[in-house]
Amino acid sequence: MSRLVYVLNGPNLNLLGKRQPHIYGSETLADVEASCRALAGELGLEIRFHQSNREYEIIDWIHEARETAGGLVINPAAFTHTSVAILDALNTFDPPVIEVHISNVHKREAFRHHSYVSLRADGVIAGLGTQGYGLALRRIAQLIDAKT
Repeated sequence: MSRLVYVLNGPNLNLLGKRQPHIYGSETLADVEASCRALAGELGLEIRFHQSNREYEIIDWIHEARETAGGLVINPAAFTHTSVAILDALNTFDPPVIEVHISNVHKREAFRHHSYVSLRADGVIAGLGTQGYGLALRRIAQLIDAKT
């Protein structure tokens, strides 16, 4: 099984460290990417790390991952609560999917309590800050190792 993992990030995550640091912390998305790359190296994974404010780009990356990836980590951000299209794309992806949220969405506004992505995700990590990405990569590595 492929040890390539896509790490996809949705809208406004390009503003990490600048936008609402009391909710999302002071780390930037570049910091998150660097941490993910370092951990991926330790775990023997290769990653493709992407962020977009455009729904169609995230869908295109999911389609691309179908052909090459052994797993997918996704922080869909606001698309979590609105995108049936991302759910449909994820439903075409057979390897493991882990959904990540930096904040605890269940302690926030009621509309954030519903996730379309969770209908497909094999696991959900919420409220653990950017550490959730590392936990998601560790879980994907375990699932890949279990299949080989």
